Amino acid sequence: MTSAPGLAAIQQAAARLKGQIVETPCRHSRVLSQITGAEVWLKFENFQFTSSFKERGALNKLSHLSPAERHAGVAAMSAGNHAQGVAHHATRLGIPSTIVMPRNTPFTKVSNTRALGGEVVLHGETLAEAWDHLQEEFIRRRGMTLVHPYDDPAVIAGQGTVALEMLAEVPGLDTLVLPIGGGGLMAGAAIAARGLRPDIRLIGVQSSVYAGVGAALPGGPGAVRGGQTLAEGIAVSQVGRLTLPVIVELADEVVLVEEHHIERAIALLATIEKVVAEGAGAAGLAALLANPERYQGRQVGLVVSGGNIDPRLLASVLMRNLVSESRLISLAIDIEDRPGSLGRIADCIGLHNGNIIQVDHERLATRMHAKSARLKLLVEVQDEAHGRVILDELRRSGFQASLQQQSELP
Repeated sequence: MTSAPGLAAIQQAAARLKGQIVETPCRHSRVLSQITGAEVWLKFENFQFTSSFKERGALNKLSHLSPAERHAGVAAMSAGNHAQGVAHHATRLGIPSTIVMPRNTPFTKVSNTRALGGEVVLHGETLAEAWDHLQEEFIRRRGMTLVHPYDDPAVIAGQGTVALEMLAEVPGLDTLVLPIGGGGLMAGAAIAARGLRPDIRLIGVQSSVYAGVGAALPGGPGAVRGGQTLAEGIAVSQVGRLTLPVIVELADEVVLVEEHHIERAIALLATIEKVVAEGAGAAGLAALLANPERYQGRQVGLVVSGGNIDPRLLASVLMRNLVSESRLISLAIDIEDRPGSLGRIADCIGLHNGNIIQVDHERLATRMHAKSARLKLLVEVQDEAHGRVILDELRRSGFQASLQQQSELP
């Protein structure tokens, strides 16, 4: 049975990848450190060409191929970052690549993979059906080499180079907090970090709806629930057969994070660090936000593992974050339905530096007087106290104004 790589294999992978991928920076975040109570260092793997650490494992696997294997080409099953990493580096090395994706894969992921030179085959309605087709048609019948997203020693070794770079740049790190999907990054980084620093603390992070490690352990939380998650990159129901034993042996702890913590982490990385992170890439920070007391005073390294988030989803997360921080408030104001009423309200809000984002003018509600109207305003403010100043001033000006709850926002 194939075994996981050792530290030497990861160090060899680092030498092999040098100059072919971005050696991404690992930078201290003063503001995130203040928020969490830990000294937070961020490894920006979203700066890779395909915006994900997945390039490392894919390229290391491709670099192991014989001339005959290169000629026959490689195949992978992925609807995300792994697909783009394989396609990009296979094309760069002159190796034909085929990526099998389920038919319902978002078009942007399909077009991005094709743009990087991969042949995309859409098959099946599920990842399982796509996987079976990959195995039968491309691996067995056509003799192509499988580039597994995580369950391959060369892939694990490639991912482990992330930890080598982090510890070389920031030797004082005493804790690494890493996302776990299939386990390639966590396993590789754990082997590398533990090999160099036996005393380092290793924390794995999973979405609470895809707790594959816990489900595989005796006495764990049981079957993976599945469902919607912002952390699509780690929405894996089953951890790899090579990666799981490594994680069980080397990780000090595997923690689960809820969706609202992932959402806040995405927003903080965007607003504070000015970087785009997908849900999986924000999972490490989400773990610190969920339980800051576990990490207080520690030198913590987080991997922003990817930045491939749908722009509409990112926009929604950022707007929702403004609401949660009371920087976007909803006001309901009953007015007499006559010219000038809306103008006076706008003047009052503008005078106190509020910014009206949206106006809903309701005249037809049967419970209101026929000569009345209700305004619903979405207003950007500095903070909760600023919103309260504007509300009080509207009331002092004679308007019947009230603050709506978050669930009532238009």
